[in-house]
Amino acid sequence: MMPSASPEELAGEVRRWLVANAQQHDAGSVVAALRERGAVVGAGQLLDVMTVLRAELQGAGPLQDLLAAGGCTDVLVNGAAAVWVDDGEGLRQVASPFTDEAQVRRLAQRLASAAGRRLDDANPFCDARLADGTRFHAALDTVASPGTLVSLRLPAREQLSMSDLVELGSVPAPAVAWLRALIAARATFLVSGGTGSGKTTMLGCLLRLVPPRERIVVLEDSAELRPEHPHVCSLEGRPPNIEGEGELRLVDLVRQAMRMRPDRLVVGEVRGAEVVAMLAAFNTGHDGGAGTIHASGPDRVPARIEALALAAGLDRLAAHAQLAAGVDAVLHVERRGGVRRLAGIAELRRSGAGLTSAVEVLRFTVDGVEVVDPAAALVARLAGHRC
Repeated sequence: MMPSASPEELAGEVRRWLVANAQQHDAGSVVAALRERGAVVGAGQLLDVMTVLRAELQGAGPLQDLLAAGGCTDVLVNGAAAVWVDDGEGLRQVASPFTDEAQVRRLAQRLASAAGRRLDDANPFCDARLADGTRFHAALDTVASPGTLVSLRLPAREQLSMSDLVELGSVPAPAVAWLRALIAARATFLVSGGTGSGKTTMLGCLLRLVPPRERIVVLEDSAELRPEHPHVCSLEGRPPNIEGEGELRLVDLVRQAMRMRPDRLVVGEVRGAEVVAMLAAFNTGHDGGAGTIHASGPDRVPARIEALALAAGLDRLAAHAQLAAGVDAVLHVERRGGVRRLAGIAELRRSGAGLTSAVEVLRFTVDGVEVVDPAAALVARLAGHRC
């Protein structure tokens, strides 16, 4: 090992020595490792090596500075050579802080271990929530290309209000009265949109409008939704442990929540068998509920619900009947040019064939609100609660 080596190269040599000799990452052990390797370093270089090693053991290691940057919502690692960030303007590539694939793998395994999960060749995937609320997913290089893949999604640094969304251009000011009416009318709704479109943020803002005397019970696979409200209770699912035991599915949480006297039952993201239990709850007096669902448009929501329900054992017509009877509206959010915005509200209607369709009744534009279908039942219902 040459004295002119970079701090990263020195740290790599030291790390291998520490592991081989089962030593701690303290200053004394680092000095011993450098002497063992024949390196002559000054106090400044020793400090640099310690800084590199410490960064690997704390927070998100080499990614910590990227995550701490203002406006950052996502950091994606595609092997050691490619790192991308989203800071509100869409994904852009940045200089990778990793020196090799082994460093990425170590970080992924350390983060998984910190979340109480296992990540190795026998279990090459991990989906977890870190202690600070960051959503973490990893796929090891044994199954992923071009190397270990790490996805980190940060929780919102601050809870946005409806006025904040108006100021950001996400909601036109005239639409706020309609959204307040949606909550006041106790309409049951789903927020649809693509990945990163702002579904959770929109739902959180809407739940802030719920009267303080009402009890909100939030159910999520991984806790992300934290509405600012005086009476919110949350249940969080969990995957099975290493022995395959202890799993808590969303469908189980829905059943438990129905016994918790919820005024508003909220499913953070509908994406599995819980759709059947959720629709059943919405059809048994639990009105005013809400959730989010991945869909590229409100017209795609019935098909998405149908597919999830069929996979869970509910037949097609029953799924459409439950959807039409239990869900009143679909609010669609989209992301264009880096701006997340509420595009409109659709009403769910049944056809003569027994199927359900989502028909746009309110369209939100930069200029205001367009009432697409003045005769719609949902429009009349909301109009009666506007203020």
